[in-house]
Amino acid sequence: MRLLLWHWGRRGAGPLFTARLASALAEQPGQHVALSLAAGADILRGPAPPPCAWAEPTYESALGYMAQRALSPLLRARTIGYLRALSPDLAICGMPALLDSRMRAGLVALRIPYAVVVHDAAAHPGDSLSFRMVAQQTLLRGARHVICLSGHVESALRGQGVERIVTLWHPPVEVGPVPPITKRVRPHMLYFGRLLPYKGLDLLADSLDLLGPARNFDLRICGEGPESPALSRLRRMPGVTVENRWFDDAELPGLLAWADALVLPYREASQSGVAALAIAAGRHVLATAVGGLPEQLAGLDHAHLCAPEPGAIAAGLRGLTARLAAGGDVAAAGDARSWPVMAAALLRGVQSDKI
Repeated sequence: MRLLLWHWGRRGAGPLFTARLASALAEQPGQHVALSLAAGADILRGPAPPPCAWAEPTYESALGYMAQRALSPLLRARTIGYLRALSPDLAICGMPALLDSRMRAGLVALRIPYAVVVHDAAAHPGDSLSFRMVAQQTLLRGARHVICLSGHVESALRGQGVERIVTLWHPPVEVGPVPPITKRVRPHMLYFGRLLPYKGLDLLADSLDLLGPARNFDLRICGEGPESPALSRLRRMPGVTVENRWFDDAELPGLLAWADALVLPYREASQSGVAALAIAAGRHVLATAVGGLPEQLAGLDHAHLCAPEPGAIAAGLRGLTARLAAGGDVAAAGDARSWPVMAAALLRGVQSDKI
């Protein structure tokens, strides 16, 4: 089967996830895979860019987005030209993005079926791009298959009337060589990701207050987002560093090498690309038991779940600190949820009439 994998966002998890999925599908017998990414995607500027058959010019600002939307009808012939040249039997959107209507129009014109990997069924609180869910709903209406990565998202999609769902999982995501955990007097805890309200930074600050200034670990908060009272509180705490900026793909191995454990104090979650990074890097994960996180972290001895409450997070941090101080090594993750196994399951799903 000839497959086209596309994602036209520049930054974040979308290009990385789509490129990994394309690579895993290409390793399956009888599959011929082409990849289309945004021309400005971070991953294409890295030291080992994935093979990209179609680099689509997108945008770097709100004004650029508006210009690209206005140009979409004029670029229809170019889109159709790429699709005819690649001639896919099925196109798969690795993660919805804001210019997908351009691809959808070309696929519909050529009657090429497509599938969509849905990472979130609804916008999260504080997400400035919540309007992208309107575009996602339009994309889903024409999809032959909808692929999700947790039962939590599947349930939400079915509640929206979405059918023909293939439910898979989020495999671990490697971003380069990361050394084993180092035994330290003061373990290193890392929060990495968007600094938005639903990420529970206020819960994390409250839990640190409960532990007090004598807590025996260092915490690094790394990510991009609006300034907030929670971030201000965290900045004032001893042993805590806040770095409010974008971290590109090339910086991820260094972040993971610094960390002994990643902390996910979320108020809600679909599943977590950050947890997938931690698992692949052999790091401990402390996460709140919300959304699809219990599914994603089930059966991993280095994953620790707690209630989304300051007291429970504080207790989790205390227990994890003791384990790391004693030399808490991480066992290698098994192959049951690897990219090749997930890619094979995806192909079975989209080739089956019994979904």
